[in-house]
Amino acid sequence: MQNFLDPAILFFVFGVFAGAVRSNLEIPPAIAKFLSLYLLMALGLKGGFALAESGLSHTILVSLGAALLMAFLVPVLGYQFLKNRVSRFDAAAIAASYGSVSAVTFVTAMQYLETHDMAPGGHMAVALVIMESPAILMAVLLANMLRQQQARDGALAVPGNTIDGQVPARLSKRKILHESFTDGAQLLLLGGMAVGFLSGDAGKAVMAPFSIDLFKGMLAFFLLDMGLMVAKSFSEVRGRSFALIAYASVAPVIHAGIALGLSPLLGLPVGDAALLMVLSASASYIVVPAVLRFAIPEANPSIYLGLSLGVTFPLNILFGIPLYAYAAKRFLA
Repeated sequence: MQNFLDPAILFFVFGVFAGAVRSNLEIPPAIAKFLSLYLLMALGLKGGFALAESGLSHTILVSLGAALLMAFLVPVLGYQFLKNRVSRFDAAAIAASYGSVSAVTFVTAMQYLETHDMAPGGHMAVALVIMESPAILMAVLLANMLRQQQARDGALAVPGNTIDGQVPARLSKRKILHESFTDGAQLLLLGGMAVGFLSGDAGKAVMAPFSIDLFKGMLAFFLLDMGLMVAKSFSEVRGRSFALIAYASVAPVIHAGIALGLSPLLGLPVGDAALLMVLSASASYIVVPAVLRFAIPEANPSIYLGLSLGVTFPLNILFGIPLYAYAAKRFLA
């Protein structure tokens, strides 16, 4: 219940309400973009300051290894569940979205955990970055395999398997990785972390009014905009099959449960474990859809975007984050 009384969460709920009643309230795109960049920069700085204080350790490497493992495991499980329920291109795209991560969910979870004395290590910002690409890479490689299979079966003439009469071009692994790691949001996060790490305590004192004092208010403003976006995405969810809605609702909890099961085996601290659960349970609705529109044009964007933004994101923001934090504290503390 305490999570619902958090101002940032209340602004998210208000945004959903305003969008649902079709209010003309809106955040100008330029301001929304600035808020996103601010949050990533501030998060990177905070992570860098924390990393400068703690230094590199075995625990940090283990946490990052666990994040990388989950980045490969989640899309594999998702594709196996979905491949016989939707088209295989759609299954690959949905699996990629859920195998990747949501930066906004991550930022909200960081704020929640810090408020509840469960602050994770600053290195977990690196986990956010390294979990972005594996699912995209796996989905695109899978799509290329599907196209080859269709070519062998003579199925490329089927409507929906060509784009403007052309067979979609294969994307190289190098191009996919380059686009993933040089994406502006990812680069800003890593850059902020590098600046925080190099400047240390002196930089933290100088940047505190920017990266700490303003953070909560900026997050609330951004979640208001996210609430408006979620309300608009509800129309994309209507009419979807029960299996898809169930996957978007239940699979994140299962993914978080797998992360929780790994945590004591790897000796992860409670804060790191809770944030790993959040990352494993989140789904990308910005970076991955942007890549998949060109990499897997056969997939329907309204499905993977509607499910991640219209179902999984609000469930994680309202219920998932406190649930995962409670579970990590209950079983690992």
